[in-house]
Amino acid sequence: MYKYKIKPLSPDGLKTYALRSRESKVNVEHFASPLASGANLSDFLHSLPDILAAKDFKEFIGLIKAAKSQGRAIIFALGAHVIKVGLNPIIIDLMEKGWLTGLALNGAGIIHDFEIAYAGQTSEDVEVQIKDGRFGMARETGEMLNEAINKGAEEGIGLGEAVGRMIADSDFPHKKMSLLATAYKLVIPATVHVAIGTDIIHFHPKAKGEAIGKTSLQDFFMFCSMVEKLEGGGVFINVGSAVIMPEVFIKALSLVRNKGHQVKNFTTAVFDFIHHYRPHQNVVKRPVGEKGRGFYFIGHHEIMIPLLAASLKK
Repeated sequence: MYKYKIKPLSPDGLKTYALRSRESKVNVEHFASPLASGANLSDFLHSLPDILAAKDFKEFIGLIKAAKSQGRAIIFALGAHVIKVGLNPIIIDLMEKGWLTGLALNGAGIIHDFEIAYAGQTSEDVEVQIKDGRFGMARETGEMLNEAINKGAEEGIGLGEAVGRMIADSDFPHKKMSLLATAYKLVIPATVHVAIGTDIIHFHPKAKGEAIGKTSLQDFFMFCSMVEKLEGGGVFINVGSAVIMPEVFIKALSLVRNKGHQVKNFTTAVFDFIHHYRPHQNVVKRPVGEKGRGFYFIGHHEIMIPLLAASLKK
């Protein structure tokens, strides 16, 4: 005897259909293929399943290739961690081969780019250095970067160009590893977007707020010009910046559209360790609308960016 006033629903009379008559999201045509011995990267990409992120990645590679072949803008916006994990040579190779038409960094990017060029090393142990106030106190980093920025402000050029010129014109032993020096040499627009107080060079005696603000603001408007050129199949790629570059991008896009430029048909992508709210909203979702396409790829930069670069060459 049931205690409750209702009885369990009976499955008798359930309406079913033939499995093969149903439309399904996955079938064997989408499955991965085992790689044969001696296979190359092109074979590897074709072997990936046409499902979820693997399908997206192959589609994204095709869109970047189309952008390059059609002479569209391809902008890389980078967080500083991308430099710290040793990817400058990969990105420089992409620059030299025409895969980048614009580069954008946050403020920390110039610090690691400079230290690599100047000393061949970067990324201090913050946990150790912060104990006695030695964190961020490398003399040359504070002096030389602020001198370059101050000079750039006097001459009316942007922060990225000012630092890139300084490194390119130097005798630093590793300047060929510098993103900004390479961009300067190749005449690729390189912009730097600073949040005051976030970078170690801001508390150096030679730091001038008016110079940092002036040069970085000029870079913002240069970045707007870069974003304007995304229309018609361009690609914007945000790698490892969870806050600064997604915010800069959405504001630049709004300014460009406000001035009457129809920037709607373009592709965006985020590459990062984990899924972040701001990059998803400000890069992948909100900007592209109905005509664009947004992607989000999760994985370590030191694996994903070399994979991306190698895939473009296949």
